Amino acid sequence: MSSLPLIADAGYCDVLDFWFGASPDDAQVIAQNSSRWWQANARFDAEITARFAALREEAIDGELDDWLETPRGRLALIILVDQFSRNMLRHKAGAFAHDALARHWCEDGLKANADDALRPVERVFFYLPLEHSEALQDQDLCVTLFRLLRDEVPEAQRDAFANFLRYAERHRAIVARFGRFPHRNAILGRESSVEELRFLEQPGSSF
Repeated sequence: MSSLPLIADAGYCDVLDFWFGASPDDAQVIAQNSSRWWQANARFDAEITARFAALREEAIDGELDDWLETPRGRLALIILVDQFSRNMLRHKAGAFAHDALARHWCEDGLKANADDALRPVERVFFYLPLEHSEALQDQDLCVTLFRLLRDEVPEAQRDAFANFLRYAERHRAIVARFGRFPHRNAILGRESSVEELRFLEQPGSSF
């Protein structure tokens, strides 16, 4: 585990620096961080818990709402509650307990065009609460946003952002088919249909 100190009263830059690193190049940020972002790693999950659990609780309790005044502060709140919850509470129902809050921050930010002030790689995580939603209208919007994002980035970064779009499309397809994510059923105590159980036997059915 990292020897970096615990963060008790961190500002939003601490969250963003931890998640994205210091590189100004989005392609490099993606190359350096993709494995820890998208692959389960118990040590990384434990590091996030040790460093940011208290800050996440403050975000949920509304104690960091002043961060919403800036686009990057809003992004940090979204990452704390949407993404870090999935790391800290992996395979537990609590991982999804505050998705609506993160989605609210995302949607309000979109109304204010807050995402326009962010780097493309930052916008990926700004939009993820929509990708995590089990509402088809959220999935539709998510795919639209990722398609626009792919088309806006420099040609050298197009493949990486096209991959983000493909994942958004896969999430949408599952929600369009089942009205929910079947891989969450067991965690949330929901009964799976026969069709969902068959689907869950297929590669790529879980995220």
